[in-house]
Amino acid sequence: MKMNLRQIEVFRAVMLTGSISGASKLLYVSQPAISRLMSHTEQRLGLELFRRVKGRLHPTPEARRLLGEVNVVYEGIERVNEIAKDLATNRTGSLRISCSPNLGQTVLPRAIASFRAAHPAVRIVVRTQIPGNMLRALLSGQAELAVSNMPLAHPNLESRLLVKNPMVALVPAGHPLSGRSYVRPAELAGEPLIGYGADVPFGLLVREMFGSGFDDLDMRIEVEQAHVARALAQAGAGIALVDAMTVFGQAWPNIVAIPIRTKVNASVQIFNIQSEPLSRLSLEFAQELVARMKA
Repeated sequence: MKMNLRQIEVFRAVMLTGSISGASKLLYVSQPAISRLMSHTEQRLGLELFRRVKGRLHPTPEARRLLGEVNVVYEGIERVNEIAKDLATNRTGSLRISCSPNLGQTVLPRAIASFRAAHPAVRIVVRTQIPGNMLRALLSGQAELAVSNMPLAHPNLESRLLVKNPMVALVPAGHPLSGRSYVRPAELAGEPLIGYGADVPFGLLVREMFGSGFDDLDMRIEVEQAHVARALAQAGAGIALVDAMTVFGQAWPNIVAIPIRTKVNASVQIFNIQSEPLSRLSLEFAQELVARMKA
């Protein structure tokens, strides 16, 4: 026959305290209840666990052998409780994030650094990916969260808007447009621009922003990622068309970020699988990310 957890608990208490009265005090249970349970345990096991000699309980060799295994069980239970407590307080675990490459160089590192300060034992995996790969990472379970400045379309996804993320022109310092508070798309015509190919998702936003005037632009350089366009603008190669998050949170030498007056924006959203509730860690990280973007 098998011992249940309650019998294991009482047996261990008697072994630790050396008496029925000691176990009674340890477990806050009456002495008769302890005695009855131990008697039933012995009957159930078909083993004599204790002998009473001169009014004192003495464990049998079989009881001592059982105690070693019982202690292993208790260590396992204590470990389960520790893990549950850690999970409840978000002290351990892992977080898998997919993000747009430009966000992975600006706002995300700040959010992760702040999050890690509060949760040093949490393992974080970050993948910078294009939208198609971000979607596959979510659907395959390789990422819990995706933070993107481009839309991800799938019926199983839910999204939350973080910031609007307007379009900006990265103009060389000293350029006639560098002192402007904003610039209209038409005013960029004739300027040496750094843009994107037609197969690049962000390039579709740029085309939408210029409308019918796109074909008249002097697009000297085409790239695939906004942070590459930023680096080229810093090197003096032209005016880069990027989103505000590409230059978020710090000064960039040799260039000035001028807002472009347009309704088009690269809204930053956080995506996850609709049918899978987010972990406590994921929810807290999302809150940290929102706070960093609004700072």
